[in-house]
Amino acid sequence: MIHFSKFSLFIIVGLLFLGCSKNKKINKDKKPNILFLLADDLGYGELGCYGQEIIQTPELDKLAKQGLRFTDFYAGNAVCSPSRAVLMTGKSSSFNTIRGNSGSFSDDQWIRVALKKDEMTIGEMLKQAGYQTGFIGKWHLDNPNDISTWAYNRGFDYAVQEQWGSRFGGTQYDEQLHWINGKQDSVYYHMDEWECKDDFRTNLAFGYLDKIEKDKPFFLFMSYRAPHGHEREIGNQELYKDQDWPAKERLHAAKITLLDKQIGRMLKKLEEMGELENTLILFTSDNGPHHEGHDHEFFDSNGVLRGFKRDVYEGGIRVPLIAYWKGKIAANVTSDYVAGFQDVMPTLAKVAGIELPEQTNGISILPVFLGEKQAAHESLNWEFQLDGWGRKMPDGGFRQSARIGKWKGVRYGITNKTQLYNLEKDISETNDLALEFPEIVQKMNVLFEENRTDTPGFPYGGVVQDYKPNQRYKANQK
Repeated sequence: MIHFSKFSLFIIVGLLFLGCSKNKKINKDKKPNILFLLADDLGYGELGCYGQEIIQTPELDKLAKQGLRFTDFYAGNAVCSPSRAVLMTGKSSSFNTIRGNSGSFSDDQWIRVALKKDEMTIGEMLKQAGYQTGFIGKWHLDNPNDISTWAYNRGFDYAVQEQWGSRFGGTQYDEQLHWINGKQDSVYYHMDEWECKDDFRTNLAFGYLDKIEKDKPFFLFMSYRAPHGHEREIGNQELYKDQDWPAKERLHAAKITLLDKQIGRMLKKLEEMGELENTLILFTSDNGPHHEGHDHEFFDSNGVLRGFKRDVYEGGIRVPLIAYWKGKIAANVTSDYVAGFQDVMPTLAKVAGIELPEQTNGISILPVFLGEKQAAHESLNWEFQLDGWGRKMPDGGFRQSARIGKWKGVRYGITNKTQLYNLEKDISETNDLALEFPEIVQKMNVLFEENRTDTPGFPYGGVVQDYKPNQRYKANQK
């Protein structure tokens, strides 16, 4: 048996105290971690905390109660690629390089457009600030045949992404294959082994978190799969099986509930690591609800909003935003501050304590997170180009909208009249007030025509065309 004198015991306790104090100092001085959670095609009305009454989302509902819920937050655009481009660069849609899922470079050729190399991404910004950076999931901001445009080469130390290539020509990438750090490693998703793809990807994220350096902050971007229509099958066949719904609606609801479950797992993992208290967590969606393989009205996926994915009405671009940061963000707070994806880069720059890249035209909403006042945007502006794959586009597939305070302007096709709505009284955009307020309509038109830049592949006014059955996507070989 070992015996300690009182003096020895005093020395040991003192050393332990100093060790604990030192550890506390390290944790206190470390920059905050950032966890960004992005759903794919999740509608404004598909979470319980945003009014959903059927689909169960207990983890996100709890997170909203513990943090801040935004009512007037907007995606970067109405579909994934241009929306994610706004998020990654802090450049709003009418100034962004990418304004549709693919651009037009000839009458019968639509090409996926990658972010430019001189456009800084959030990953590159935070990596330069000393963050360990991870990305897992859907990137969709690349040329499929040019690995230098993939997430791993755009600021992320660790990047897992599936690669969609078959629709665009070139190499035929398998959607079940996930590429790790470019081509260094790869791993397949086998549906029968997992509840869903997000279950599989969450485990990959855990593997990444287990290997990070504890004394350095991390930025982890989880680009989830759910509830995108391309995930046509999942491993979990038990959820909602007792409901007398069409099979496609049971699948849709299950994908959302399983997404919610993975987020719960992620939060528990951070807690077990001792990192939850020092982590800013943001959850949102890349655009409004889809209606691909299910009826978006079955669960009121867009709530009371008009439109859905590919619309620049509120239903296509207004999305949830939940912000949680223990001890920093007050619990159970709702904000009607008007913000959007272009504000994420400035906000994270402030969180990291670094200078904001000049390219962004967003503003930091960190003051809103902290319960402080922040100047409002003078306006928000969206410019969206439908691609020509399988579509007739007599108006060029060109859609614009803008918000100035309570006013919302919408124009589909530059030769058509601009619609005007008062969102304070008419959030569903049912009563067009354009004839009553021509001066406000004129302000909207000025925004549409002047608050923008030109970019290759997305001509102003769009691309008028008829669908050609032999039309094909082709990968950008440049």
